[in-house]
Amino acid sequence: MSDVTIFWRPGCGYCSRLRSSLGSAADKATWRNIWEDDEARRYVAGVNNGNEIVPTVVIGGAAHTNPDPDVVLTALAG
Repeated sequence: MSDVTIFWRPGCGYCSRLRSSLGSAADKATWRNIWEDDEARRYVAGVNNGNEIVPTVVIGGAAHTNPDPDVVLTALAG
């Protein structure tokens, strides 16, 4: 399993775009819904100056806010 966690929420167009851009590689990531996971929501707010901005993607321990899908694909391929 890769070291990629994707924080998302239902109805987020940017999250949907990221998931569709990843194709079958999306299954290699851990997906955490910030509307159902309070710890995930607090983490996202903590790395985004108090804002619940999604998708926030953690790759190898580093948070990336709304990253280019190619960055995530590269991490998932590694």
